[in-house]
Order: sequence, then structure tokens, then C-alpha cells
Amino acid sequence: MSKRLLPLLLIAFSIVRADEGLWLMRQIADLGLEDKGFLISADSIYNPGGNSLSNAIVWLGGCSASLVSPDGLVLTNHHCAYAALQRASAQDNYDYITHGFLAMDPTTEIPAPGQYAYLLTAVEDVSKDVFRAARNARDLTQRDRLMQQKCKEIEEQSENGRDDIRCVVVELFEGREFRKYLFNKYEDLRIVYAPPLSIGKYGGDIDNWMWPRHTGDFTFLRIYTAPDGNPAKFDSLNIPLKTATWLRVAKEDLSDGDPAFIIGFPGRTSRYMTAADIEFTLNKHYIPQIEKYRILIGIMEDIAAKDPAAAIRLANMNASMNNIMKKYQGNVDGMRDTDFIASKRTKEAEIQRFIESDKKRNSRYGDILKGIDALYRERANFETADNVLDAFGYYSGLLYYLADYAYGVAKEREKQVQDRAPEFSEKRVREFVDRLNYQFLSYCDAYDKRALLLALQKAAAASENIAFFEIPENPESWVQNAYKNTRLKDADSMRRLFSMNSAQIEALQDPIVQLAVALYPPKFEKKERMRHWDARMHDYRLRYLEILESFLGKAIYPDATGTMRFTYGNVKGYQPRDAVWYLPFSTLGGMIAKDSGIPPFDMPAELRKIKQKGDLDPWIDPELRDVPSCFLMTGDITNGNSGSAVMNRHGELIGLAFDGNYEAMTSDWMFQEEIQRTIAVDIRYVLFITQKYAKAQWILDEMGL
Repeated sequence: MSKRLLPLLLIAFSIVRADEGLWLMRQIADLGLEDKGFLISADSIYNPGGNSLSNAIVWLGGCSASLVSPDGLVLTNHHCAYAALQRASAQDNYDYITHGFLAMDPTTEIPAPGQYAYLLTAVEDVSKDVFRAARNARDLTQRDRLMQQKCKEIEEQSENGRDDIRCVVVELFEGREFRKYLFNKYEDLRIVYAPPLSIGKYGGDIDNWMWPRHTGDFTFLRIYTAPDGNPAKFDSLNIPLKTATWLRVAKEDLSDGDPAFIIGFPGRTSRYMTAADIEFTLNKHYIPQIEKYRILIGIMEDIAAKDPAAAIRLANMNASMNNIMKKYQGNVDGMRDTDFIASKRTKEAEIQRFIESDKKRNSRYGDILKGIDALYRERANFETADNVLDAFGYYSGLLYYLADYAYGVAKEREKQVQDRAPEFSEKRVREFVDRLNYQFLSYCDAYDKRALLLALQKAAAASENIAFFEIPENPESWVQNAYKNTRLKDADSMRRLFSMNSAQIEALQDPIVQLAVALYPPKFEKKERMRHWDARMHDYRLRYLEILESFLGKAIYPDATGTMRFTYGNVKGYQPRDAVWYLPFSTLGGMIAKDSGIPPFDMPAELRKIKQKGDLDPWIDPELRDVPSCFLMTGDITNGNSGSAVMNRHGELIGLAFDGNYEAMTSDWMFQEEIQRTIAVDIRYVLFITQKYAKAQWILDEMGL
């Protein structure tokens, strides 16, 4: 590989400081990329209705990915395919997570259970339609409801009942815009190559969010279609997706300072929230959830240590919960270490003075900050009861969660259409029910019991302050009897539950169902109360964004919304603390230095042999004199960007984004130019592992290498 360094013009960017921003694709043309060292045009990156790199970007429903061959080959993170590997392991009674999987050729690829892929086909501004639907609203709550109902109506009309189309209407700029995103939905995904856990998750939760990293966080999947090229459910007659656009691997080396960009589907950020929002999230969400997750993870690890089959079923939830818990802890540490809330209030005092300096501004915006504070004081009045209700949800066991959802669906179906919850959709319910088999591939009876017991114990501890249901005198005994007598332990029984009306469900003498029925009234009351609360907060936030933009005197990007975004930066290290500088590349040699032979630092012996033999060409970096494993770059990502393609100045693939750094964990709330970094697995390491360790040259051949 040849190396070619181009001078970068260090110029001030008029919209926002360099490297910050989860930019909408339509904003790329305004970013002045040519002045930042990029040799690819904006149209070559994003060209609605035409051919561009964005056509090769894949949404996996919670992660990002990219097409890397004309035959539907998809490259994403190992942790993005983790759930599919876990389900396949449970289904086939073989541990693909630990041992990995390699197809010898496309005919031996195995299904990725429950994993779907979405390719964006169109984006349309539907703001006028949404605003028009709410023009006669009598109050803010009805206005929000009518707008949400219109968004759902647009989605349903666009999908027209088809399973192969997914439509999402997204609110941008706190409701200043609404845009419709239309996708082709592919349900037949198969696993091509997933490295073993000792490569794909090397360093485990210890290294998670940390630098340096030596993780081979990648997996190859493939999208299949019907023989006519249309999306289809799994079928042995299906063929690989044929595509005119896919990403090519970089032809030149990668060096410190090189420009790079990322396209993916970042989940949610909160960059424009106030000090009151942050304080509530810190004290009422992050800190309590960390403690809850710590207890639940302890339960899972206790069960997994005694039962290998349970360990496989719990693997994805365990990994996900550990990831979230560490992120929350990083936010807590970051907010405390930087006195984040106090600095926010200082800035808000400046904004308030700016508002009050003009009579017209003060008339429209003068009440915002006090109003937001007042809403959080109002919410505090319901804190004890709400915490108890929130304990009964997804993390309180699969059986209760599904029974609760099924009864809620039955209640919504019995309402007049105009009175239903605006988010309710029969199609989404059907899709959920169709996936129940996948849900039960992660079901563990021992964990379910202890998770539900934990929720009941929390309710019992707060019993003096709640009065919405009768708590069992002996929660542990109640749970044991409930799981002994319930009939809801498989997907078929749950499907029947979703087909019943509310009276039929209420008549069931099933203790878990009866718990869901008992908790429905207070949960519904809370949901309606929060609709009213959210509508008022929504109005404050919309106006706050307006005045913030005026105060800053420049255009801004919208918070992440799970839609396709663009971010850019440079390969660059950082200083995490005094007298320490992190270089931007890690290497295979660094992986060996960490190897203790004990998980999660237990690299495969064969990989060590390859290094000792010096069989590293052509993936060795001439400056590092080793195979690079991961690299750092400036740029702006968040959850959902995992698996995003990182591309060089030419638009060629140089890696996959998979993480941020612990020192900048508050990145969802603020961008910190000096320390915020994206961590990516180097494409050279991906190809080195695939070729030298897995002996899968056929995959490289398909990629044109």
C-alpha cells in the first residue's frame, strides 16, 4: 500500500466547530469538505435518486452496517450481530458466540435469526401534512396527539400493509420539521463469518469504552432476496441481493492526521437539553439504573456459572446490560468531574439575559427555563409510585413483559380508533407477535423468576407510599407458585394471548396475567399523565431550540433520531489526563501484550502463531511495523453508529466505528472537541483476521481484493 499525505486547510467552519455534528445527509453540501482534505464530492456521498455511497449504507434496526460486495455481503460489528449469534446458538445447540462461525462458501451460510436489514430508498419532508393535522387542536396535549396520529397514518399509508417496506416519520429540531424515511426491509439475513469471542470481543467489558482497544469487532452477514430480487422471508430458493453500489476497501495506507468520515444511523442524543433535564437524568435515571443493572447482571452471572445453556440464552442481555451500565457510569463520572450541571446553568443565565434584553423575545421565550424547572418539580410528586411501576417492564422478566403488552394491546383494540394511543399500530403488533419465537430463544426460567421477584421486592419496600395493587405477603413464594402455574412459557401460548380480548385475558386464572391486569390501571394513568407532561415540555423545548439558535447566531444540526447521518474528522490521538498522550493506533502486538490466557484477554493460540511466524503481509503498516487493530478519529457518534463504515478522503472503507472513549461519555449531552474520539476497528485487521486466521480468502475475493 502506498502512503500519500495531503495538507489540510485549517479554516474556521461557519456552522459549527470542526468535527462536531451528526449532520443530516442533505446538509453535507454545506460542510465545505473540500477545504478539509476530502477528495470526494458531496454528490458522490449522497445523491437522492442517484448513485452514491449512501446507497451502500445499511440499517440493522439498532446498529449500522454497509454493503461490501455486489452480492449482498454486509459488514458490521460483532456486537451488532451478537443477538443473532446468541439466537442461532440457542436454536442449534452450539455456541457460535464462543467459537465463531465460518461458511465455506455462500451455500453453507446459516440464518441470522431475528436479524433484519433495511436499505433507505427515499426521504420526504412531510412537515406541512403533520402541522395541518393539528391546526385545530384545543391544547398542547391534543396537538401532540394529533401530530403523532398523523405521523402513524403516513407510515401506514406508505407501507400499505407490505412486510417488505418500513416507513418511519421522524421529528427533527424538537418538532420544527418532520421527515419520512422509506426503507426496503430484508428479513432473510445469513451469517457468513463471525470471529470467535476471543477476537470479536477481546477485552470484554473491561476494555469496553476504553482505549487502547484490540477488539476484532466485526462480522460478515449476507442479505438474501427472492429470485426476482424483491425482499422475502427466509427460503432455500432465495438468492444473494444484487446491488450496483458497495464500498471498496481503501487503496492507500492510513496515517495520523488523515481525514475520515462516517455514515450511519446514530440513535439518540440530547445536545440541546437544559440543566434541569440533565439533573433529573443523572439523579433519577442514571444512578438508580446503574444499581438495578448491577443487581440483574449479578443474577445472570450467578445463573450462567451453573448452567451453560442458560449462559447462552442470557448472553445477549448480559452484554447489552453491561454496555449500558458502563455508559451510564461514564456519564455520572463525566458530569460530576466537569461540574457539568453548574456550567449548564451558567450558560442558561446568559441565555436568559439575552432573552430579557429584548421585549419581543422575552414575550415568547421568557418563561421557558422556569417552566422546565417547574415541570420537573411536578414530576417529583409522583416519583415513588412511578419508580415502582417502572420496575415492572422489560427487565422484570419476559413472561410478565409479554403478558403486560398483550393486555395493553387488547385494551387499545377495544377503543374507538381516534381514542387509541397514537403510537398503536396493528401492523407493528403483528410484527412483534411474528418475532415471539426469537424472544423465547433468549428466555431463561431461572432469570425470569428472579427478575420479577426483584420488581415485587421494590414494590414491597415502597408499599407505604403506593396503593394501586395488592403486593403478595411473601413475594418469593408468590413468584415460585406463579411460574409453576403459568401456561405462558412458550411462543404459541403467548400468540394465543395476543389474539384475546381484554375480558378473555381477565378471565384467565394465570397469576402472571393477573399481575399484568392489576397493574394496567396505574400504568395507564401514568402514561396519560406523562402525555400531558410531555406535550408541555415539548413546547418548551421547541421554543428553547429557537432561541438557542438565535443566541448562538448560527445554524445547528438536529439531535440524533435513529436516521442516516454524516460526521467527519481526522485520525488523531488525545490526552486523557496530565502527562499522558494516547496514540491513534493499536496493533496486533498490543493484543499479545494484553494476553493472559484468561477471558476476556485470551487471544487464540493460532493468532499468536501467525504473529510469531511474521505472516502479516499485505496488512502490515509500514510505520507501525505491525498489523493495526483499531484506530481513533475525531468525529461525532453515539449508540446506533456501531457498525458504521468509516471512509477516507476518497470515500474508501478504512474501518468500522464501534465505540466512543470513556473520558467523553457525556457525548450524548455535549461535544468535547479536545477529548471526544470515535474508536474504529481497522479494515486491515478485519481482512487480516479473515484471510490469515479464518482462512476465508473467498470472502476477500468477493470483495474484489
